[in-house]
Amino acid sequence: MDWVFVGLGLGLLALGGEGLVRGASGIALAARVTPAVVGLTIVAGGTSMPELVVSVQSALGGNGGLAVGNVVGSNLFNVGAILGIAALVRPLGVTGSTVRMEWPVMFLATLQLYLLARDGTVDRVEGAFLLAALVTFTAYAIWLGRATSATEEGEGFAETVTASFGTTGARAVALNLLAVAVGVALLAGGSTLLVSGAVGIASSLGVSDTVIGLTVVAAGTSTPELVTSLVAARRGQDDIAVANVIGSCIFNILGIASLTALTQPLTVAAEILSRDIWWMIGGAAVLFPMIFTDRRVSRLEGAVLLSGFSVYLALVVLDAIRP
Repeated sequence: MDWVFVGLGLGLLALGGEGLVRGASGIALAARVTPAVVGLTIVAGGTSMPELVVSVQSALGGNGGLAVGNVVGSNLFNVGAILGIAALVRPLGVTGSTVRMEWPVMFLATLQLYLLARDGTVDRVEGAFLLAALVTFTAYAIWLGRATSATEEGEGFAETVTASFGTTGARAVALNLLAVAVGVALLAGGSTLLVSGAVGIASSLGVSDTVIGLTVVAAGTSTPELVTSLVAARRGQDDIAVANVIGSCIFNILGIASLTALTQPLTVAAEILSRDIWWMIGGAAVLFPMIFTDRRVSRLEGAVLLSGFSVYLALVVLDAIRP
């Protein structure tokens, strides 16, 4: 039954993430915010909701290793797997703001998490500091996006995320709000099933909840990001595909880790500090020359990202099954 719970949980998370992204994006677009900013804030935050719900529930249930592993594993999955696969589907163009603002914030947030977690814990004060950084960054990104709003870009993105509603005005707003409500409900139910199943599997296999969080749960809760970036890449919305990944990485650290620590101080496993967090820092560092040169992520660079993530995943699995 644990595997059934995981499967059902992943399905509900995918559906819930889709509903939340469509509804939140439609509402944001009505406020005349550019697509890149929508991807960086609303879409990134919406697709990261599964990670938030899973991490908070795990921490409250005494599975702190799963909560921290979920944050680190999701960031590794975002950069290595999602961005890598999206670039293989179609080479991704990168905007100047991604190089000047979004990547630096992601890299600094990654380093900050390491510095705060070096003592083996992330307490409530440190969580509040991370949350304040997220609020500041989001407010600045929205202000900047409204200042440089592009109606034509907004209309193009609207086709990606809201075309299925086929309506405008008050009816469209109502449908978007309904989509948000349904999405949140599905995310809550899916995350409950996923955590229950993942913890059960970890116990039966003798694998730590940290490893389960780094692999099964991280990949499962990142499903909305994967779907969103693939759709955006296929439709030529490069700024959304890239901003969604980078924004989700920022939100995972500054939002999810902070809110989870405020709910319940987090204990960081030694294996995360000695191995996984360094892979996360390395992945963020490798991404910079890719987006800086030619302002694009090519198919070859996507293959490099995906290969690197595959090597990391193999090392985690080998360490978990090693007697």
